[in-house]
Parts: sequence; C-alpha cells; structure tokens
Amino acid sequence: MTGRTKSRMRRWILVGLLSLGAWPLLAWIAAKGLIVKAELSQADAIAVLAGSSTYRERTHRAAQLFHEGRAARIALTNDNQRSGWSGAGQRNPLFVERAVDELKGQGVPIERIEIVPGAVTTTYDEAVHLRQYALERNLRSILVVTSAYQSRRALWTLRRVFEPSDVMIGIDCAEPGEQSPRPATWWLHRLGWKLVPGEYLRLRLGNLRRLIHKPPFRRLATIAVAVSFPKVSAKAP
Repeated sequence: MTGRTKSRMRRWILVGLLSLGAWPLLAWIAAKGLIVKAELSQADAIAVLAGSSTYRERTHRAAQLFHEGRAARIALTNDNQRSGWSGAGQRNPLFVERAVDELKGQGVPIERIEIVPGAVTTTYDEAVHLRQYALERNLRSILVVTSAYQSRRALWTLRRVFEPSDVMIGIDCAEPGEQSPRPATWWLHRLGWKLVPGEYLRLRLGNLRRLIHKPPFRRLATIAVAVSFPKVSAKAP
C-alpha cells in the first residue's frame, strides 16, 4: 500500500467519523425544521387531521385544547382506513371511529364531535373537505391539530386551499414522544424515517406540483402533449 493510498484512507476515515459525530445534531435540526405552529387563541372548531399511526396523540392534543376552551366542537377528517381487530366490537373499526372513542375517553361529549363528510387520501383532500365543512357551517376560524412533523406541510396546504375564503386557519400539534418519536431520536425508529425524511420528500413534491401548475409550465405541457399526440381528424368512410 503506497503512502498516497494510506493518506486517502485516513482522510476518508476522518470524514466518516466526523459525519457520524455530526449526524445526531443534523437529524435533530431536520426534525425541528418540520415543526411549526400558527397560534389561534379561539376558534369556531378544532379539526383533527387523519393519521392512522399517530391518531392517539392527535386526539389527545385536541381534547386538551377543547378542555382549555379553545373551541366548542371537534371535527375529524376520515381517511376510511381500517384499524386492527377490536375484541370489544368484534370487528376492524375505522381509525376515525377509534379517534372518536379516544376523544370520548378524554372527556369530550359525543355531541361535540363531528366527522367531516367524505373520505380523504391526502392532506390536500383534507383541506378541501375542511373548507367545504367550514363554508356549510359558516365557520370563521378553525384550529387544526396534527402531528408535529406534518405541521409545516399541513399549514402550507391549508393556507393555499383556504386563501380564497375568509376562514382563519391556525395549527397546533401534538408534542412528539407519545406516538411520534422525539426529534433527538427519530432516526432510531422505523416510524421516524417515515415521518421525517418522508415529510421532506412530500414537501419537495408539493413544491414541484405548484411549479408545474404555473401558467408558463402549463403552456409548455400543453405544447408537449400536442406535439407528442397530434390530433387526427376523423374521415367519413
């Protein structure tokens, strides 16, 4: 092994050790960068976004806000996903049904809980359904509750969807630790890799979709489709 090769190996080992030492700090910074809040001291309703892996921490936070008097009702979006087997009910209840049970267990009266009509699959769907829900009930403000690492993307999506309306949007989130892993240790959990890097990927994809839907890119897409698939006029036989 030549002196140059040994020097290169030592350099790579040093870089690896430095990276390994810096990783916990970088991982913590990445996780904290996803967490935002938009304060709303009072709202017409608290809305809990669907989330099968974190529904308990979301509903617990919503119940806490309800008991603080921040809003008089709680609305739940429904992702129409079924949970595991329930021995008590002898079936696989929907996660939204489990969320209702969690709220009742936290002392929220059933008459104060509503399920937003329509099934959702994305945060954008939830924002659209919540906007319709707010308009039908003449709500002027909604305090949205979600998990900490989804809060930045959720706020961005909600503000974009609610922008044409006069409904004020606030966002609050459950502190990591109950179901979502903490910012310092998320990388030690499989769910953490879904929640933190996964959120950055969704944010990037959201920005890309927004860019594509701008007028100049729309025109380019239309031209590209027209060139690739020229219109063929039908001739009578």
